[in-house]
Amino acid sequence: MPVRLFAFWLLIGGLLGSIHGSAQQLRPALADTLYLQQSNGAHLSENYRYCTAPFDSPSTPAHADSLWQVGHFQPGPWHRTLNLGFVHRRLWLRLAVVNTLPHPARFLWSLYNYTDSATLYWQRRRDTTFTRVAAASSRVPAAERVFPARALCLPFTLAAGERAVLYLRIDHHAGALYMPSDVTTTEDLLAWEVNYVFYKHWIWLIGFYLSSALFNLVLFAFLRDRIHIWYVLYVVCTTIFLLMEDGLDALLLPAGPYKLLWSIGQFNFMLLASACGLHIMQLFLRLRKGWPWLHRLGTALAVLAIGFVGAYSLLYPTAVRTSGTGLLTLNAAREVLLLATFVYGWVALVAVALTRRRRLAAYFSLTYFFFFTGFLLFWLNHLGLTNLHLLQPNALAWGLFFELLVMNILLTGRFRHTLRQNAQLRIRQLDQRNALGSRLIAAQEEEREQLARELHDALGPNLAALHLAWQGPAMREALASSPAAAAAGHHAELLLRHLRDEVRTFSHSLIPTEPGHNSLAESIATLSELFNLYGNPIVRTYCDEGLDRLPPPVQQAAYRITAELLNNALRHARATEVLVQLLRHSDALEIMVEDNGRGLPSTPSGSGIGLRGVRARTDYLRGHLHIDSSNSGTSVVVRLPC
Repeated sequence: MPVRLFAFWLLIGGLLGSIHGSAQQLRPALADTLYLQQSNGAHLSENYRYCTAPFDSPSTPAHADSLWQVGHFQPGPWHRTLNLGFVHRRLWLRLAVVNTLPHPARFLWSLYNYTDSATLYWQRRRDTTFTRVAAASSRVPAAERVFPARALCLPFTLAAGERAVLYLRIDHHAGALYMPSDVTTTEDLLAWEVNYVFYKHWIWLIGFYLSSALFNLVLFAFLRDRIHIWYVLYVVCTTIFLLMEDGLDALLLPAGPYKLLWSIGQFNFMLLASACGLHIMQLFLRLRKGWPWLHRLGTALAVLAIGFVGAYSLLYPTAVRTSGTGLLTLNAAREVLLLATFVYGWVALVAVALTRRRRLAAYFSLTYFFFFTGFLLFWLNHLGLTNLHLLQPNALAWGLFFELLVMNILLTGRFRHTLRQNAQLRIRQLDQRNALGSRLIAAQEEEREQLARELHDALGPNLAALHLAWQGPAMREALASSPAAAAAGHHAELLLRHLRDEVRTFSHSLIPTEPGHNSLAESIATLSELFNLYGNPIVRTYCDEGLDRLPPPVQQAAYRITAELLNNALRHARATEVLVQLLRHSDALEIMVEDNGRGLPSTPSGSGIGLRGVRARTDYLRGHLHIDSSNSGTSVVVRLPC
């Protein structure tokens, strides 16, 4: 297999070489002069000559002309953009022009890539020396340039038929001499710039980038998953890089933010995007759990990249003054970090693909492939190793488009998967809560029943025996000895009877209804009879038919709630009448307890122990509690689903 693959690439290389050789043979002779028209469609590289010189060499056009005289200038690439790649040198462009228009015209020599500084010199036929015509820098926004436009434009005016020799000096320190340029009239440039964002597809590409970022902000608002924040940062950094690549930032941003971005550096935003991409990959592939060492390596690489961007921004002004040595070191380190981040991405994907999570690796590798392909073409052009520009605006913009398209699909799937997981977790939590609540209620019912039996079987008989002993002949004879003793005896007898009745009432109210013995309606009626023994308040009840067919938990809760509300009316409301209604609806049981007492105190409803118990039982069964209280009485409505 490796032999076949090698033979295949050897064949491709031979074909490309033969095509390149044929192109070299078919290349016509380069013109010495550019004959300027209203629109100059011919590629400028067919006419200009270029030369590079060290930054510490003389920056005068006379020095450049001396280099021309000794033959140091060479022709530009045939019908291609000048791309010298990773070169830290000053660039000189020489162009001889003639105005063929029948009238004086203003022309623009435009540079469509970021340039630290560009200065245009000319020598017309009547001049003996070169003079400076215009200078500009991409470090200032478009509104502050000599010609306000997205491109860096250097204007010059020629009379009809006038000739001139132009020298363009370019000082660029970013480590990539890629210089798309053009010479045309002002009217032609403005007509091109008006339709530029549409012709280069920027209008909808930027819209897609921004909508992807907003979409992930919405997903983050729902899930609070950090992957969506890293995604937004990734899109923002990459979009800024692409806008800086085509100079759109000079038109869109005010002076302050524009200068801040370029103090960080265009290619450093790509490095920041790579660091964000590493975090996205780590979260999507769950590297922290499965591959902790790989996760630590990626985190260290991302932190190193972010730290380098900060150091680059601080050291860049000093490095510019070191004749290229410091800049060469900084830019080389940046390229190494960029390469390391993308190599790490493939290593992580291959490592995950060899395990049980190969499906995750396959999904993410598709997104990574699109962007990596676009970035690879862009990066090779950036280094000057290739000069392929097959797409508009560039391969990186389209790679980002397809990557974000697939990534949005994957994150939507992740969003749905997370929602399902959260729903299952909530169901498990509810089941656990219901099971715990059932155990608590069962324990409470058992404790109440035991307490009721103790009251009924132990305290009740003792009170009855005490009452009988108090009514015996000896006690009656002793109490009859004086009127005062008789009055005290009568009072004590009333207290004993009242205490016995209360113990009986409490014991019956603590024991809930039991299916097979008494129905819920009978239990409520018995409870009201016990309360009516006191004569005040008068308790009246009404129960719909079919209450005994309700689920046992609902019957128990209804009995407890009714008993608690009656107890509150008896002890606290000082009511004279209490009405209890249990109404059976198709989907719920409604408990209504109304009294004509003094109402609840001014403290918040549900603050008492009894009402807290009523509210807890209602909430447990997912019911609703409504309390309406005033000085003329209180109405409590409890609705329990059944």
